Amino acid sequence: MILRSAARLRQCCGLDGMSYPSASLNPMAMNAQKSPYSASMGPRPSISPDHKTLDRDTVAQLPKVELHDHIDGGLRPSTLLDLAQKSGYSGLPDAIMSQPEDARADALEEWFRTSAESGDLPSYLQLFAHTTAVMQTADAIERVTREAVEDLARDGVVYAELRFAPEQHQEQGLDLQHIVDAAIAGVRTGEQSAAAEDNPIVARLILCAMRNNNRSTEIARLVVDNAGDGSGYVVGFDLAGPEEGFSVREHAEALELLRENLVPFTIHAGEADGVGSMKDALALGASRIGHGARIYEDFGASLDGIELGPVAARVRDRTVALELCPTSNRQTGLVDSMEDHPLSLLYELGFTCTVNTDNRTVSGTTMTDEMLLLGECFDFGYDELLHLTLNAMDAAFLPLPDRQRLARDLIIPAYEELVGDPDMRGTSRTDGSSHHDDGADEHDPEGHSHDHAHGAHGHNHLGADTLNIDLGDLGLDDIDGLAGLDGLDLGDLGSDKRE
Repeated sequence: MILRSAARLRQCCGLDGMSYPSASLNPMAMNAQKSPYSASMGPRPSISPDHKTLDRDTVAQLPKVELHDHIDGGLRPSTLLDLAQKSGYSGLPDAIMSQPEDARADALEEWFRTSAESGDLPSYLQLFAHTTAVMQTADAIERVTREAVEDLARDGVVYAELRFAPEQHQEQGLDLQHIVDAAIAGVRTGEQSAAAEDNPIVARLILCAMRNNNRSTEIARLVVDNAGDGSGYVVGFDLAGPEEGFSVREHAEALELLRENLVPFTIHAGEADGVGSMKDALALGASRIGHGARIYEDFGASLDGIELGPVAARVRDRTVALELCPTSNRQTGLVDSMEDHPLSLLYELGFTCTVNTDNRTVSGTTMTDEMLLLGECFDFGYDELLHLTLNAMDAAFLPLPDRQRLARDLIIPAYEELVGDPDMRGTSRTDGSSHHDDGADEHDPEGHSHDHAHGAHGHNHLGADTLNIDLGDLGLDDIDGLAGLDGLDLGDLGSDKRE
């Protein structure tokens, strides 16, 4: 396996037990610079340690933000079977198709989950031959996309960026624009049906080019054409597929076209390939990194603790969002066990972490499952979940007013309501804070300013005793997407104010 235990990394760097010899890299020191509550706010309430353990029912209802979800990795098993029958696809395993008809969906779901435990990315990607095979008509693409939006909304996701590669859906002659139109129709109807179920969601599309093909400039032009068509549904570009042997730099022309047209893009990097792939992605203008967990390979160790190399420092200091997908990362061999995943360490060191599913059906996971894993493996609580959610909301390829509205009307009120339960309140304490600014990344077309600290999990807590919250005291005042919430009174954001 690639990654040694994060616990062993802490030990070898003198960081075991949250002991950080170097003040400059001490996440507690970084947290002190931007404390969630300043002394001027009075006593600082916190979620009681007795209630730090996450509850499935509660987490399931919390608003979530999903930035990394492949449409073709999230088909409902029943839909895949239905589409396979309608299209005449006969490639599903005999072990599934020999089952009684009413047992096939459950068997297929379990087969995907078991097969995903391949331990390497190329084997994992082979599973998508079955899903893309049944997504070769406009009706199938629209249906799968609509159902993805509905399923995410039922899991509490209020904003999702769904991604897929149009070039993989042309076996029956569909042209690229018709494929995109079908996906947009699916997003639109999915949003409408989710709203009818009282599960409001905003969903957008990221179009992927496969890095092992030679069509990235064509797909980039498709993104540019659709991102500027006024619909607002296509918001970005991604390079996906096998990383090793397929350098990001081979797609420099496509990425230049995107930059010239001010279209943001994310790139799969730091999953199967290492630091070099992330360096190339950053140098060519990526706003976010798809996965990026292997950023740890740019860490050094000294008597002062962990030292960041130039790529790691760039990602942390410019707060480039990492689209981490813990379950998928374990399945593709990035770590031996979930406890070894670097998310917790990266979070403690101040990296801008987000949590995502990657492929819900193939990996057998949901956003609720991923968040619960963080609690089980890393002792994350509701405060950390809010932080990760706001990280993702800030990094979204969405206009500023929309990010503001989702944070103001859906995300923050739900957490305020959660900690409004008297049983969730802990003891009060007071912390001081100061402020620093680093500026924005010149390659961020959306104009996000990412200067807020993201570390020290387990020490920044929400509370309800003090409801008039200044975002500067939350360490969130520099997030462009949340700037309009400064001075927000959470008591004014009850469910009656939600759109």
